[in-house]
Amino acid sequence: MKTLIIYHSEHHGNTKKLLDAIAGQGDVTLLDASHVTGSELSEYDIIGFASGIYYQKFHEDVLKCAEQYLPQGKQVFFLFTCGVKRSSYTDAIQKISEAKGAHTIGSYNCLGFDTFGPFKLIGGIAKGRPNDKDIAGAVAFYQNICQNSEKPI
Repeated sequence: MKTLIIYHSEHHGNTKKLLDAIAGQGDVTLLDASHVTGSELSEYDIIGFASGIYYQKFHEDVLKCAEQYLPQGKQVFFLFTCGVKRSSYTDAIQKISEAKGAHTIGSYNCLGFDTFGPFKLIGGIAKGRPNDKDIAGAVAFYQNICQNSEKPI
């Protein structure tokens, strides 16, 4: 299965750490959201969207890519890192993908070192995350969705 992961990973590179490990698992292309033109998305079987969490949602660049370029009916997954876990972080990206007729095949998240706003004053939260266990979890998640996703026609 040919996979594209569109991502934004800033500040501490938490999300990129997970993606680098996933990229070693086969036919996986990582593409920074600021470099997406749209033409390349149709050639992939699975499209992932990955981001740190910014103001309770995925980064705006990732959301814009999904809204502008996600082809109809694709298999998609979501991956994110956050300082504090909440179940609503994928709501905006999920709404966009549903409007495109996408089939969500999974979501993975873990804590990531966070020094945003007041957290900076205390030296940050979720120090040392993502750790080796989080990275292994991301790889296992990816392997699982590849094994269980629909085969291309």
